[in-house]
Amino acid sequence: MSRAGWVALLLGVSVLAGCGDEGASTTDVAAGVVTGAGLTRTIPVTRAQCTPFGNEPRPRQDFLALTNPMLCLGGGKRLPDWQDAAGTTRQACIYEPASSSKPLPLVFWLQGSMLPSTVQLPVTNVLSSQDTADLTGDPERKGFILVELAGRITNHFYPVPNNTGTSGWDNWDRQLYPGAGARTVNGKTYPMNLDAAAIDHYIEQALASGKVDPKRIYMMGWSNGAAMSILYAMNRPLIAAAAVYSSPNPYDALSDDCGQVPVAGAPRNDTEVQVFNPTVPIFHIINDCDIYSICPGGVALKDTLASTGTAALRFQIINLGQSPVSTCMAACGTNPRGTDYSDLTGNLDLVNGGLPSLLGVLPGIPNHLRWPFNWTEEYFTFLREHPRVGK
Repeated sequence: MSRAGWVALLLGVSVLAGCGDEGASTTDVAAGVVTGAGLTRTIPVTRAQCTPFGNEPRPRQDFLALTNPMLCLGGGKRLPDWQDAAGTTRQACIYEPASSSKPLPLVFWLQGSMLPSTVQLPVTNVLSSQDTADLTGDPERKGFILVELAGRITNHFYPVPNNTGTSGWDNWDRQLYPGAGARTVNGKTYPMNLDAAAIDHYIEQALASGKVDPKRIYMMGWSNGAAMSILYAMNRPLIAAAAVYSSPNPYDALSDDCGQVPVAGAPRNDTEVQVFNPTVPIFHIINDCDIYSICPGGVALKDTLASTGTAALRFQIINLGQSPVSTCMAACGTNPRGTDYSDLTGNLDLVNGGLPSLLGVLPGIPNHLRWPFNWTEEYFTFLREHPRVGK
């Protein structure tokens, strides 16, 4: 397939018949997935601080860019840098098996926020079986290719010290319509989410090499990277499945005043956001005691995705020993939107779980900062069982 063909496949654009007013009859076919009601030019905004897609893009902090270098530890090599639409230089690494004569699955890895990307992938066991992992069911195609993208230095809707000047992903700007650099809604043009555009670029690069099986492109991520992996997978029909760890709810968590409910069709207003890959399989593992009340937030996300039919979610809570459990620990927080226990000056939310969150911070932090080693093979099995269907 030509480079142009790969680009068209990546962006998921084959037919877009009409982009008119709300309720217009529109067919949007993206890699074999029909998205329903189609796009609209008008989305009522009911909250003055919000946009039709949640929040304005998070501001970048270029002066701190050197705190997130890409060193490609563990045998990777740097891909060519790429400049996004805001002028930020994006950096990525690629890790390839020792040898393979056939196209392999691609795992796209997204780091957690705050800590440099370079130190995160090496403390997992994701790469330790890169040459032998079975993600295809074909004994002649063992192993996978992995691309690791560094996050931007931005502001986040997270507690101190992860609220500003730390690396990560903008899952609060939810303009991720595939196949277009921007959307015009309510007379204003909203550019593509910058991180989604960067992921698009590096997946396109991998596909153009001819080494990647286009039906087996998967997202994996940790923490904030898990949230961005969920958001991206739910909006890119090229993504076959996602396997993520300890994700805050990418649609409604913590100090984000512009939370949204994902829907498969046209949104009623800014409290909803349309997604474009609503059948994507996602495997989310979460700790029963975690920072930011991530566990009850994960339960809330599970319920939302089930009620809206916007993802096929497998959800698993694990305890300190990484054994499966069925409930979150109340001592580590009960508020599904999370709690900012970093502010000790009187702003703790004592009604919705603030004090328990504070008491649970000591076990929650180490739980969040360790990869679920015992479950990596289960992640690979889940991905193998979910190739992309359709064209």
